[in-house]
Amino acid sequence: MEHVDVTRITLLLYDSQLKKTPYSGIGPNFKMLPDAESFRRLVDGRATGLVATLGRTGLSAIEIPYEALVRLRNYGYDNSILTAKKASAPVISVGNLTLGGTGKTPLVAWLAHWFARHNKKPAIISRGYKAKSGQLSDEAAELKILLPTVLHVANKRRIIAAKDAVAKGSDVLLLDDGFQHRQLGRDLNLVAIDATDPFGCNRLFPRGLLREPLKGLQRADALILTRTDQVSIKIRDEIKEQCFQFVGSHDKPWIETEHRPSNLRLIDGTTQPLETLQDKRILSLSAIGNPAAFNKTLATIGHEPVASLTFPDHHTYTTDDIHRISEKAESVEAEFIVTTLKDLVKLPPASVHNRPICALEISIQIQSGLQDLEYLLKKLL
Repeated sequence: MEHVDVTRITLLLYDSQLKKTPYSGIGPNFKMLPDAESFRRLVDGRATGLVATLGRTGLSAIEIPYEALVRLRNYGYDNSILTAKKASAPVISVGNLTLGGTGKTPLVAWLAHWFARHNKKPAIISRGYKAKSGQLSDEAAELKILLPTVLHVANKRRIIAAKDAVAKGSDVLLLDDGFQHRQLGRDLNLVAIDATDPFGCNRLFPRGLLREPLKGLQRADALILTRTDQVSIKIRDEIKEQCFQFVGSHDKPWIETEHRPSNLRLIDGTTQPLETLQDKRILSLSAIGNPAAFNKTLATIGHEPVASLTFPDHHTYTTDDIHRISEKAESVEAEFIVTTLKDLVKLPPASVHNRPICALEISIQIQSGLQDLEYLLKKLL
């Protein structure tokens, strides 16, 4: 009993202080790493040389205590030493195992539309990552454009956000980026897996891109492979088999999706067809977790950028950044600057040296597994 009490106290202290650990400040915005793509090149081995090798060695050393803390925390929840708090409405968590963008936001939007069509009042609850006081986070600002009538409540304590949403009339809660947030109970765990980078270099952060060991997939109720249009059928099948190896069975629903551009949204809020970019010289601009996937999306619709400019994930653009963007656009003679919707909401409402800035609006299309997904969702109606 004494051992259990000590373990419980340790886990409770860790769980409440997780964001205050020395390792919480190291991430895609870590100042030594200029952008998400540079971090990926470092951890996946593409960056070579003595400095890169020493960097990976240092990150490997930090990975050990981080992994220990993550495993300890998961052990606490898996064995009921730590308990999740239950909301008074069904909770659907949409999350992932890796750092960076896996396509969760279009998936959350799809789910919100689905529940609305079934006469429910969905709300999105999130942490509000990097949002300044009184302002929306990047994802919240993006979702406000995609879902202008859907309530979005942000609070670091997601249980409080859930209570607020229910008090305002919501009867189903979409927990954005919630797979690792185990303090709030959920009725359905959906895990998004990016087909272009499914396993985060098979190493835990900060040595790799995994937030937790791949065994965590066992907690998922369904596995959703995103951006399947960017890889071959063979690779998709290999990812599926690897996922089920970590799960330990083939019993979980497997859903495959594509990210399809629908139109262009200009910085003034108006929209234009994708054909506007036809035969134009494009500079791609992004501050997201997976900039390579964004550029590949542009290429798949026939609008490959002549150059790209990337910033750290969740980056806040400054006047100096706008000057840098302008200089880059001029140097490559870009006629359009194309960015993500998450970035567009943070850019100043003006063109860069008379070059229009627009965002590629993305919607998710389910290619297989729709019936299995709807079966799970209908149980919550």
